[in-house]
Amino acid sequence: MSKRIITVDDSPSVRKMVEFSLKSKGYVMGSAGDGVEALELLRQEPFDAIILDVNMPRMNGLEFLENIKNDENLAAIPVIMLTTEGQDEDRDKAMALGATAYIVKPFKPTQLLSLLEEIL
Repeated sequence: MSKRIITVDDSPSVRKMVEFSLKSKGYVMGSAGDGVEALELLRQEPFDAIILDVNMPRMNGLEFLENIKNDENLAAIPVIMLTTEGQDEDRDKAMALGATAYIVKPFKPTQLLSLLEEIL
Protein backbone atom coordinates (compact mmCIF):
# COMPACT_ATOMS: atom_id res chain seq x y z
CA MET A 1 0.00 0.00 0.00
CA SER A 2 1.26 3.47 -0.89
CA LYS A 3 2.33 5.76 1.92
CA ARG A 4 0.25 8.91 2.38
CA ILE A 5 2.06 12.21 2.86
CA ILE A 6 0.57 15.65 3.59
CA THR A 7 2.43 18.83 2.63
CA VAL A 8 1.58 21.87 4.75
CA ASP A 9 2.89 25.11 3.22
CA ASP A 10 1.30 28.44 2.36
CA SER A 11 3.20 28.54 -0.94
CA PRO A 12 1.23 26.78 -3.71
CA SER A 13 4.41 26.42 -5.78
CA VAL A 14 6.26 24.63 -2.96
CA ARG A 15 3.29 22.32 -2.39
CA LYS A 16 3.12 21.52 -6.11
CA MET A 17 6.86 20.84 -6.36
CA VAL A 18 6.82 18.53 -3.33
CA GLU A 19 3.68 16.76 -4.56
CA PHE A 20 5.12 16.26 -8.04
CA SER A 21 8.39 14.87 -6.67
CA LEU A 22 6.72 12.46 -4.26
CA LYS A 23 3.87 11.32 -6.52
CA SER A 24 6.46 10.30 -9.11
CA LYS A 25 7.84 7.87 -6.50
CA GLY A 26 4.43 6.39 -5.68
CA TYR A 27 3.42 8.40 -2.63
CA VAL A 28 -0.23 9.45 -2.25
CA MET A 29 -0.35 13.16 -1.51
CA GLY A 30 -2.55 15.56 0.40
CA SER A 31 -1.93 19.26 0.91
CA ALA A 32 -2.94 22.17 3.09
CA GLY A 33 -2.14 25.89 2.99
CA ASP A 34 -1.86 26.34 6.76
CA GLY A 35 -1.96 24.51 10.07
CA VAL A 36 -5.71 24.90 10.61
CA GLU A 37 -6.52 23.31 7.25
CA ALA A 38 -3.96 20.56 7.89
CA LEU A 39 -5.46 19.65 11.28
CA GLU A 40 -8.88 19.31 9.66
CA LEU A 41 -7.46 16.96 7.01
CA LEU A 42 -5.49 14.91 9.53
CA ARG A 43 -8.62 14.34 11.60
CA GLN A 44 -10.48 13.08 8.51
CA GLU A 45 -7.83 10.98 6.75
CA PRO A 46 -4.81 8.96 7.87
CA PHE A 47 -1.35 10.16 6.79
CA ASP A 48 2.00 8.44 7.28
CA ALA A 49 4.13 11.61 7.35
CA ILE A 50 3.84 15.40 7.37
CA ILE A 51 6.04 17.87 5.48
CA LEU A 52 5.66 21.19 7.28
CA ASP A 53 6.63 24.83 6.72
CA VAL A 54 7.11 27.22 9.66
CA ASN A 55 5.81 30.57 8.39
CA MET A 56 2.11 30.30 7.54
CA PRO A 57 -1.07 32.28 8.26
CA ARG A 58 -3.70 31.31 10.86
CA MET A 59 -1.53 28.65 12.55
CA ASN A 60 2.21 28.56 11.95
CA GLY A 61 4.20 25.36 11.69
CA LEU A 62 5.49 25.40 15.25
CA GLU A 63 1.98 25.89 16.67
CA PHE A 64 0.74 23.09 14.41
CA LEU A 65 3.59 20.82 15.53
CA GLU A 66 2.79 21.46 19.17
CA ASN A 67 -0.91 20.71 18.51
CA ILE A 68 -0.32 17.35 16.84
CA LYS A 69 2.32 16.20 19.32
CA ASN A 70 -0.23 16.82 22.11
CA ASP A 71 -2.92 14.81 20.28
CA GLU A 72 -2.61 11.08 21.04
CA ASN A 73 -4.15 10.20 17.66
CA LEU A 74 -1.61 12.25 15.69
CA ALA A 75 1.51 12.37 17.88
CA ALA A 76 3.24 9.38 16.27
CA ILE A 77 3.18 10.81 12.72
CA PRO A 78 6.71 11.81 11.67
CA VAL A 79 7.10 15.50 10.77
CA ILE A 80 9.73 16.84 8.39
CA MET A 81 10.15 20.59 8.66
CA LEU A 82 10.76 22.18 5.24
CA THR A 83 11.35 25.89 5.74
CA THR A 84 13.41 28.98 4.96
CA GLU A 85 14.14 29.36 8.68
CA GLY A 86 17.73 28.12 8.81
CA GLN A 87 18.95 29.44 12.16
CA ASP A 88 20.05 26.91 14.79
CA GLU A 89 17.52 28.43 17.18
CA ASP A 90 14.66 27.69 14.77
CA ARG A 91 15.86 24.14 14.17
CA ASP A 92 16.33 23.50 17.89
CA LYS A 93 12.83 24.76 18.71
CA ALA A 94 11.21 22.54 16.06
CA MET A 95 13.18 19.49 17.16
CA ALA A 96 12.29 20.16 20.82
CA LEU A 97 8.61 20.26 19.83
CA GLY A 98 8.92 16.84 18.22
CA ALA A 99 9.96 17.33 14.59
CA THR A 100 11.62 14.25 13.11
CA ALA A 101 13.88 16.16 10.70
CA TYR A 102 14.58 19.70 9.49
CA ILE A 103 15.36 20.72 5.91
CA VAL A 104 16.14 24.32 4.92
CA LYS A 105 14.83 25.71 1.62
CA PRO A 106 15.99 25.78 -1.08
CA PHE A 107 16.27 22.00 -1.09
CA LYS A 108 16.76 19.14 -3.51
CA PRO A 109 13.80 16.79 -3.96
CA THR A 110 16.22 13.85 -3.72
CA GLN A 111 17.13 15.01 -0.20
CA LEU A 112 13.46 14.91 0.83
CA LEU A 113 12.89 11.53 -0.84
CA SER A 114 15.91 9.99 0.91
CA LEU A 115 14.72 11.28 4.25
CA LEU A 116 11.19 9.93 3.73
CA GLU A 117 12.54 6.51 2.77
CA GLU A 118 14.65 6.50 5.92
CA ILE A 119 11.77 7.58 8.18
CA LEU A 120 9.05 5.39 6.69
